[in-house]
Amino acid sequence: MRKELDMEKGLKIVTIGGGSSYTPELMEGFIKRYEQMPIREIWLVDIEEGKEKLEIVGAMAQRMWDASPYDVKVHLTLNRREALPGADFVTTQFRVGLLNARIKDERIPLSYGMLGQETNGAGGIFKAFRTIPVILDVVKDMKELCPDAWLINFANPSGMVTEAVIRYGKWDKVIGLCNLSIGAILEESAAIGMTKEELNFRFAGLNHFHWHKVYDSKGNEVTGEIINAMLEGKETGLPANIHDIPFFREQLETIGMIPCGYHRYYYRQEEMLQAALKEYGDPAVGTRAQQVKQTEDELFELYKDPALNYKPEQLSKRGGAHYSDTACETIESIYNNRNRHIVVSTLNRGAVVDLPSDCVVEVSSWVGASGAQPAAFGPMEPAERGWLQLMKNMELCVCEAAVTGDYGMALQAFFMNPQIPSGASAKRVLDELLIAHKKYLPQFAEKIAELEAAGVTIKDEAARKLTEEGK
Repeated sequence: MRKELDMEKGLKIVTIGGGSSYTPELMEGFIKRYEQMPIREIWLVDIEEGKEKLEIVGAMAQRMWDASPYDVKVHLTLNRREALPGADFVTTQFRVGLLNARIKDERIPLSYGMLGQETNGAGGIFKAFRTIPVILDVVKDMKELCPDAWLINFANPSGMVTEAVIRYGKWDKVIGLCNLSIGAILEESAAIGMTKEELNFRFAGLNHFHWHKVYDSKGNEVTGEIINAMLEGKETGLPANIHDIPFFREQLETIGMIPCGYHRYYYRQEEMLQAALKEYGDPAVGTRAQQVKQTEDELFELYKDPALNYKPEQLSKRGGAHYSDTACETIESIYNNRNRHIVVSTLNRGAVVDLPSDCVVEVSSWVGASGAQPAAFGPMEPAERGWLQLMKNMELCVCEAAVTGDYGMALQAFFMNPQIPSGASAKRVLDELLIAHKKYLPQFAEKIAELEAAGVTIKDEAARKLTEEGK
């Protein structure tokens, strides 16, 4: 029998990827909710490459707690096994290969005229290839050192990572999170002159590929009103990292649901690709990862200020708005058995009838002490059903390739992905990305050696330089 959370003792929280620039937002969320979930200690974990940032952000995190009324100690370590024993919650927000890996994920596909993006297309697939083996190692340690802990995953691509934890890690105490839904809920409510408490949101789909409907307190659907507000240019929760290219009105009216911001990569693929290629071709701008790297460098300079003991406004440029709200509300809901509505990645269990019950979906759920209970959404119309089934099966191929290192399965995933035109260029992008990320893809070591022996090189100069420098 699993032990109950000790309400008197307080919580031990471990954050893998603690040197992230997002950590101050997470600390702010914990401080705001301390009276509802008292924390006795926090451990921030990172790797040797992230040591400097861990020390900078760790010192700032401690200053934030010291400026609060609460006596909480922030521990820093490069050894997660030191941090995990006795943890109640383990949050994951790491990026394998750091931002330089994301730069390569973006630039290599774009050099062949394909989308390069953190969670979509070839870049998203390779982020999964690097992340899934690491999260499975984390789960292995958790089984030994903190078998009663909840894993709260923010590492992208969150849906696929959560899928791998359940399917291959055999760990059911996991919830995958994303900040997209809370941004949409807050801004869509405001766009039609209401508060989120006055509305009922129903989400269903996959991480970065969901739709939702909205109802008022009397049960009247107001989805159409929000679609109109969106098409009129009102703020409706579009993340900072996505170009604001409007959807087509006729399509939205036919769908009768509100797509998430990332659907632009599928419904306006041509325009989104052109926008990305324009940034890629302008050295003064660079890809999104290069822009984020500059923002992050600026943030860490701010974090070094010994007088700074609060989250700076500049963090909002990083694209992670509402991160702490989502993570902290999930933890607090489990701790206090709130059964609160939160949009999470969890086992389907029939909530989305067009997908298997044993796969992970992102769906409106009631989150309490027993985890996430997904709310039934009902069947999708043919177009959305087709999209979902293609994308989910593509994700399953990605997960299998990430675990097994099966090159043929990786190629299958590439050819299924709507952002990757199948053929010789797609295979070339796959091969170049394998070489670029050799350090973080031991499961593909045999194939990478074969490619290197065949003389495969990286076309994009910036990506090639990063690889040669071992970054």
